[in-house]
Amino acid sequence: MRSSETLIEAERVMTICNACRYCEGHCAVFPAMEKRLAFAEMDLDYLANLCHSCGSCYHHCQYADPHEFQINVPRTFADLRLETYAAFSFPSFMAPVLRNNTNWAALSVIVGFVVIFTLTSNWTGGVTDNFYDILPHKTMAGAFGTVGALVVLALTLGVSRYWRSLDLPSPFSLDWKHVRSGIKDALSLKYLGGGTADGCTYPTETPSNVRRLFHHLTFYGFLLCFAATSVGTVYHYSLGWVAPYSVFSLPKFLGITGGIGLLVGPIGLLWLNHRADDQTKPTADGGMNRTFLILLLLTSLTGMALLLVKQSPYLAPALIVHLSVVLALFLTLPYGKFVHGFYRLVALIKYATEIDR
Repeated sequence: MRSSETLIEAERVMTICNACRYCEGHCAVFPAMEKRLAFAEMDLDYLANLCHSCGSCYHHCQYADPHEFQINVPRTFADLRLETYAAFSFPSFMAPVLRNNTNWAALSVIVGFVVIFTLTSNWTGGVTDNFYDILPHKTMAGAFGTVGALVVLALTLGVSRYWRSLDLPSPFSLDWKHVRSGIKDALSLKYLGGGTADGCTYPTETPSNVRRLFHHLTFYGFLLCFAATSVGTVYHYSLGWVAPYSVFSLPKFLGITGGIGLLVGPIGLLWLNHRADDQTKPTADGGMNRTFLILLLLTSLTGMALLLVKQSPYLAPALIVHLSVVLALFLTLPYGKFVHGFYRLVALIKYATEIDR
């Protein structure tokens, strides 16, 4: 059992909200809240990850600051989500370490891999468009295979811990219509609308759907880039089609399309975060959200740069920097903002099972 000031505050806030129920039409948090008379740690972790921090309930709350109750659901749950990332992460010490040293950790990993790749490079100068002329295939495959396995292990164990904490049954014993409903709500960002077609009150009190747009560009841009890498892996190992691929090939098309999404989306989210009302932001996230967006943006920028410096002496340093940024992004995924997508999906699946009773 955890004990923290954030959990205590979340219980106080939900107790008052459960008596008021003015915001029950905003999102899934409030119907789920109304099914409870008291709020245990499990309930609060669940409700916190149902929250999309749209801010609408804060701006419509009659008990928000300057009222003496000082109700602030978005900030309280944002703080609590950070606690859940740390509580269920594997290994458990990583999340608080990165939370307190996010920027330095990311920079250190990038610099470390730049040094490693530089020392293992077999590039002797000259012009090439073949990445394997710069770094041996076994070096790249070994680095990404090792990091990828660690990330998958950490994510799987972390999400499994959260799943069990919500007292959910085995995924295979669930009604699959509930699983489909949770996945659909997560992929469409259904509850990032503040309960209206006008969108949520973020970054200001004026409703807007711009945050949902930038979220979609970021998320689906990431998926397209991941798909490009996956297709390239199939080409290489199953079909024997070795890179470089033409600009009209499926891996390049998916990578360029996804890269554009990862340029526009993170830039837009960083802009919104800069403009956002401080009252709805977490008290202190150690810069994890901002660093995650910057790493996504740098991944896209350095990837796009490779297209511009083909057949030039700049390809080698550009490739080494790009691969180092990608690996830094991957290593931080299980311990920061990225995991909110998985935890929110689990919470939405639980919500789908509850409302169907």
